[in-house]
Amino acid sequence: MAKVLGLDRLKRKLAKFPEVVEAEIRAAMEQSANEIVKMAKSLAPVDGGELRDSIGWTWGEAPEGAMVLGKVQKNESGNLVITVYAGGGEAFYARFVEFGTAPHLNKGRFSGSDHPGTVATPFFYPAYRATRKRAKGRVTRAVNKAAKRIAAGS
Repeated sequence: MAKVLGLDRLKRKLAKFPEVVEAEIRAAMEQSANEIVKMAKSLAPVDGGELRDSIGWTWGEAPEGAMVLGKVQKNESGNLVITVYAGGGEAFYARFVEFGTAPHLNKGRFSGSDHPGTVATPFFYPAYRATRKRAKGRVTRAVNKAAKRIAAGS
């Protein structure tokens, strides 16, 4: 039977891999979330500032009532769940601004109301679409960087 040289050292390195990778991915995800939030805030229409100030990200679940842009989840265990959100609280109208509203013209279900509707002013999804390739690349580079650090023995 052949003996593999350095097998114990390889096993030790592989045992470190998840911890090192998680730290690298966490930093990359935070940087990407900050980038998306910054762009969404710059694209959001500002009246009183509540909508702009409601845009953010968090580890875990978004605040109640917030519109969720996306949730990135590592695996079934729920490690590394990051959520980018807008709205909630005083800025409950975030989805109305993002997608617009249909007119309600004093008939049918909305009898007694006369609202011309609003035009969509997207700020949330354009920010995501503009940064998603960069974010994905950043996470991929983080995994590769962690693998190289483990292989180098640091």
